[in-house]
Amino acid sequence: MHSVLFLLTLLLCVLTGTAHAESLTLREALDRAAATSQGLKSASREVEIAREQVNVARSTKLPRIDLQGGYVAQAKAQAFKFGNQSQETQDPRYPFFNFSVYQTLYDFGRTRDNEGMARLRGEAAQYSYSGSQQDLFLQVVQAYYGILTAQKLVQAAAEEVVQMESHRKTAQAMFDEGVVTRNDLLQAEVRVASSRQNVLSAENEVANGWLLLNYLTGAAPDFRAELKDESQRPQLPGDSGAPDLSRRGEVSALKALVGADDYAVNEAKTSHYPEFFAKFGVDYLSNSKVREQAITALTVGFKVNLFDGPASAARVRQAVQARSRDEERLRDLEERTRLEYSMAMNDLKVADARIRVAEKAITQGVENLRITKDRYQEHVGTATEVVDAQTLLTKTRTDYYRSMFDLQVAAARVKRATGEL
Repeated sequence: MHSVLFLLTLLLCVLTGTAHAESLTLREALDRAAATSQGLKSASREVEIAREQVNVARSTKLPRIDLQGGYVAQAKAQAFKFGNQSQETQDPRYPFFNFSVYQTLYDFGRTRDNEGMARLRGEAAQYSYSGSQQDLFLQVVQAYYGILTAQKLVQAAAEEVVQMESHRKTAQAMFDEGVVTRNDLLQAEVRVASSRQNVLSAENEVANGWLLLNYLTGAAPDFRAELKDESQRPQLPGDSGAPDLSRRGEVSALKALVGADDYAVNEAKTSHYPEFFAKFGVDYLSNSKVREQAITALTVGFKVNLFDGPASAARVRQAVQARSRDEERLRDLEERTRLEYSMAMNDLKVADARIRVAEKAITQGVENLRITKDRYQEHVGTATEVVDAQTLLTKTRTDYYRSMFDLQVAAARVKRATGEL
């Protein structure tokens, strides 16, 4: 009797243990994960770094202004020699400074290409962040429904313990009456112990699920809440052909990188083109030996690299190969994403079918257990048949709960594949 009361109390705790605790919906869990994830915070830094690179590329459109100054102390002043005579041309110690303004006038598109390359890489970083966020959301969905499923498994295991205790009592009474052998009683006691182990395993699954969910949402490890399963049974989408990948973050990121590679190729091809510039400068050097100590000048000119070995040609080939690499990665990712979508769709359909089968099987399992127990009490059936009937019912319930979990996760995977989670 005490064992039955204990098990009933355990079942009650499973069902109502969080009645007064904080509630947590899936939407709230996703929001918490997005706000607290260290991985997403790290990815957001990558986005900011890429955006600043755009400012670096744009800066070449503006004039470059430099200022330099210092003080020189020489052991001896420089001098000209005239026969046996010499004449100093500078002071041995003097201050100096230089001020210059340099402006690129035309560089055959190098600045434009660098800016376009930086802009598209910034977009790629933003799309990659979106992909990381989608991955995190999928993990939260799996952890959230994993806890709900494990709680149902605890409930099913606790109900099995109650049923096995009832069967053990029946076997004990019949053994006391001498109508069954001791084997029936021993079998019932072993099955009760096994059922209790199933309860412990299911409870451990719940505890581990909470540890994972708390890690993903930034909560304390001992945080517990009442999970709200507000999601409706997903509707099976029709066969719409190829999935729309326009919202998939990783695909968009690679497309942006391919575009940036185009700019990189163009920029590498202009390495031997001249750059036209204008420069304004003021050079001051304190020297009592000369009349003009400050020289002010304006220069308009060009500069060009005539030869740098195989470096320029190698940079062009390198940029072309990088573009080809990213194009191959893009094609592979698109194929893998379509495969991911197709597999998730198959899993979704199978999980839905499994649920429909399990719903009917549970009803049949309950009736089968009732009939088998009645037959045993009437000395027609055997104890093994009762145990088998209860085991079958528990397995059917477990399959049903796991099918519900697989259905929700498969639906989330479908959305993840298309970037809509």
